[in-house]
Amino acid sequence: MTQAVRALGFALFMSAIGYLGWWWWRLPLAPEAPLWPATLLDTLLFSAFALHHSVLARPFAKRVVERVFAPHLVRSSYVWVASLLLIGLCVVWQPVGHSLYRATGVAALGLGLLQLAGAALGVLTVRRINLRELGGLDTPQAVGALAATGPYRLVRHPLYLAVVLLLAGSAQMTGNRLLFAALATFYIVIAIPFEEAGLEAQFGARYAEYCRVVRWRLIPYIH
Repeated sequence: MTQAVRALGFALFMSAIGYLGWWWWRLPLAPEAPLWPATLLDTLLFSAFALHHSVLARPFAKRVVERVFAPHLVRSSYVWVASLLLIGLCVVWQPVGHSLYRATGVAALGLGLLQLAGAALGVLTVRRINLRELGGLDTPQAVGALAATGPYRLVRHPLYLAVVLLLAGSAQMTGNRLLFAALATFYIVIAIPFEEAGLEAQFGARYAEYCRVVRWRLIPYIH
């Protein structure tokens, strides 16, 4: 039963990521409709996903969840809810704004390379953190040394950087894509200090040393 729950959760997790990519690719232009009601609803939808993603990942929240689910299903339950929220966000999202720009020529090539770099960075990062654990299929293993190698030598949060590059590299920017990219980037910038506080509490001097070696949180030489 446990493996079935985990396997279905992992399948839902992968489906949610695939659906997000497809949804982003085909985001429609907005009809002639009031801008702010749709913007407000979309912001609330993203906030619900972001709050779950951050709050339920904190140790105190995990202890609360363990009162409802067995400890070995805590990660899987988190994945189930996060995946459903992400799919719900895409389904309920209200179109906002028209086309802002469409890059061509050298500009389009540059943006395409930016997205390619984001995709490559994302793959390298996921390989380091174990996709099966991330999707709740395997039980998380104890973290050993915090080595500044691979993508984690570039910045301390390479997966977040991959997301930013993928979103910012759109050759056709619409109001929809700009709003989603802005909300995601804002969430990432706000969430990182809280995540790092948790990591510092968990690893102490080891994480402080890692931060000394890898200076940049998100974007090299900027943040």
